[in-house]
Amino acid sequence: MIKKITILTIVFFMAIFSGNGQDLHFSQFYNSPLSTNPANTGFIPDADYRFGLLYRNQWSSIMAMPYKTMSAFADAQLMRDKFDNGWLGVGAFVQSDVVGSGSLRSTKVYGSLAYHQMLGLSSLLSAGFNLGWANKRINPAELKFPDQWDGTFFDGHLPTSVVLQTNNVSYFDMQAGINYAYFPNEDVYINGGYSIHHVNKPKETFFDDGSASATIPMRQIAFINAIVKAGPSLILKPNIYFTTQAKASELIGGFTGNYNLSEAGETQLIAGVYYRHKDALIPVAGFEINNLQFTFSYDITMSSLKNYNNGRGALEFSLVKKGFYPSSSVRQALCPKF
Repeated sequence: MIKKITILTIVFFMAIFSGNGQDLHFSQFYNSPLSTNPANTGFIPDADYRFGLLYRNQWSSIMAMPYKTMSAFADAQLMRDKFDNGWLGVGAFVQSDVVGSGSLRSTKVYGSLAYHQMLGLSSLLSAGFNLGWANKRINPAELKFPDQWDGTFFDGHLPTSVVLQTNNVSYFDMQAGINYAYFPNEDVYINGGYSIHHVNKPKETFFDDGSASATIPMRQIAFINAIVKAGPSLILKPNIYFTTQAKASELIGGFTGNYNLSEAGETQLIAGVYYRHKDALIPVAGFEINNLQFTFSYDITMSSLKNYNNGRGALEFSLVKKGFYPSSSVRQALCPKF
């Protein structure tokens, strides 16, 4: 019991008071394109527009009120007839995160803009940026601090030396990124990207702290995706994702496969597996019907934390819808398809 309380306390206070932790993130990073890289805005090789919803529930096995992260996004291609083999991508996304019993809540709203330019017939270069507003708020009445531990439990009625200057913080945020895609034939598609988040180095703190410790460290994200048609009824999608922020880093690699269950790909079965380095195994399953994709994944903890949560890490759901404008319903896709 003492070990469980200790790890919960460490996790909770790292989330609240550390400026050097990771941003909100999803194991299904490939289904959260705009938060991964702003150059992904309008970077849709098999459609003209898309919108999606994601939900993540983490540590429900060791917390009465687990971490809950939600996100919604939408983006589209515009002005395809105004540029020479290029177009604009516009979009927006919202993220909301609730920590524990609701003591810490984060809300982020971003608008995205990107430009995409074909380089010959087999490659594409993209650049984009996000501009957004972020807010964090906390309810001090629901907090328990280390000096309120009486040896048995946390007593909120005991005095504490911790003093918050404010319980509500807002700031302006900016991200920028680039992408490159190569598609030598109709069976192979390769895409890589790099982005920097918190370019303007905003400050975020609940304390009266004007020092550099209140500055959110810049976050860097790099990824490589591929789409390969392995057979008449099978398309493989391997991915590698790496992010680093301050002294924290994350590396995820794996793949999903889409198996065609219909004549022209209207119905597909999705299955795969990913691995987060030194942390979790992530099986993935889902289906796609008429360009509406539902995906479920589960983080099976492989690190020492499994001694506390019995391997039950986090579950995620995503729902993504893609479509074509009526005037471009027959436009050729840039990636393999059924």
